[in-house]
This record gives sequence, C-alpha cells and structure tokens, in this order.
Amino acid sequence: MCGFLIMTIELLGGKILSPYFGGSVYVWGSIITVFMLALSIGYLLGGKLSLNNPNTRKYGILFILAALTVLPLTIGHDAVSDWVFSYIEDPRYGSLVASTILFLIPTIILGMIAPYSVRLLVTSTHSSGQTAGFLYFISTLGSAAGTLATSFYLVLWFEIDHILYGSAMLLFAIGLVAFFFPQPSLNLTDNSK
Repeated sequence: MCGFLIMTIELLGGKILSPYFGGSVYVWGSIITVFMLALSIGYLLGGKLSLNNPNTRKYGILFILAALTVLPLTIGHDAVSDWVFSYIEDPRYGSLVASTILFLIPTIILGMIAPYSVRLLVTSTHSSGQTAGFLYFISTLGSAAGTLATSFYLVLWFEIDHILYGSAMLLFAIGLVAFFFPQPSLNLTDNSK
C-alpha cells in the first residue's frame, strides 16, 4: 500500500501544481526530484529507526504520522501553490519550492516505512537479502499499480482532495491496525552457522 500511495500522491502533485506552473518537464522534474530526495532521506531515517527495538506499534505510528502529514495537502495545496506563485512565477523554481513545501515531509515519512518493513520481516541474517528483495518487489508492484490506478481511473472518478483524503484515511487505518494489534518484537539472529 505504501508504494501505491507514494505514486498516487506523486501523480496528484502534477495536477496540484499544473494550474499554477503548468505541466512542463520543469514541473515534473521538480516533483520527481523532491520525491526522490525525500524517499532517500526516509530510507535512511527508517533504517536507523529500525535498529532500536523494532515493533509493529512503532510501525503503526509511522503510518499514522504519514496520514497526518498527507491530510494538510487536502486543505492547503491551493493556498501554498498560490502563495509560492505570487513570489516565484518561474515554473522551474516555483514548482520546486511548492513541491518541497507540499511533499517533502509526507514523502520522508512514507519512505521510512520500507526499511522498517524489511526489519520487521527479517528473521535471520541468512535470509535478509531474500526478504528485502521480496519486499521491494511487492512495493514496486504496488507503485506500478498506484501509477496506473491513479492516472487511468482515480483522477477520472474522484476529485483530487477526495483521493488525498482517501489516501490519508487508508494510511491511518493501516497504522491503527499495526498499533492496536501488535506482533511480538523480533530479534534478528544469525542462522548462517
């Protein structure tokens, strides 16, 4: 779901910014840059967080925080885009600043989920590579599904704000399940001996 929702929000970013900065390669370059930068930071932070007593309660909190940072996009994306456009009309820099303000924090938190997921699923150092590979396989399939579902269907059936609300509610629901129905803490063991 995380890969699905990252791509949903990224694609909606283009629709959010296009009334102000257009749909040029500059705008998409800004959006993609912010998402890639945010995901790289999120991967690093999520990996560090997973070292300290990983458990599904903390995992649930990541989803809840992601939901809480996606929610303001529904309320403030027009105001932020309008404010940035009033100071920076150049589509290159205006879209970069607006993308950073709107998408950096939510995407950092969404990026933290993947490495934390790997840590929760790995039960031995011997199988860690296979587990990580499988998780990234599933996540990337989710990203592909989110890209197609959003671009082919969701934007035709729903308003941008409704899709964002739905994304936030889904993240929040997943977070609640992980938080209130925790699995026991896992300890990584070296079973290669």
